[in-house]
Amino acid sequence: MQDSNARVGTPDWLEEIRWNADGLVPAIAQDAATGDILMMAWMNAESLRLTAEEGQAVYWSRSRGKLWRKGETSGHQQVISEIRLDCDEDVILLKVEQKGGIACHTGRRSCFYRKLEGGQWTSVDPVLRDPGAIYGDKQGGSNHE
Repeated sequence: MQDSNARVGTPDWLEEIRWNADGLVPAIAQDAATGDILMMAWMNAESLRLTAEEGQAVYWSRSRGKLWRKGETSGHQQVISEIRLDCDEDVILLKVEQKGGIACHTGRRSCFYRKLEGGQWTSVDPVLRDPGAIYGDKQGGSNHE
């Protein structure tokens, strides 16, 4: 569990967020220029604070239990244009410039590349770059890195 709200020196704006029981909040990355939804990941207070300070997306990996900077392996960083909070104070929207044009660990522009058609999920967006060429032998996994 991430103890997000008990940190000494936490900026006031972080305390306005309704963190879940694990101290996390979902974050949606949206292309600032096109409005395309690129991906969703989790943030804790530290990752959100670092994102605001550094101007690049930093997320919390639930599977690895640590911070990860988007693009640290792939080079596909997300430069922050805006950080927004929804009306219920429980979802973050990051408006970003997606470096390299690829947000998904599958080598696609967006993680939302499957569409429900005729009762089944169909891939409708192309792979822009082979994941093996991006990550080498280790596939990015579900955390986009």
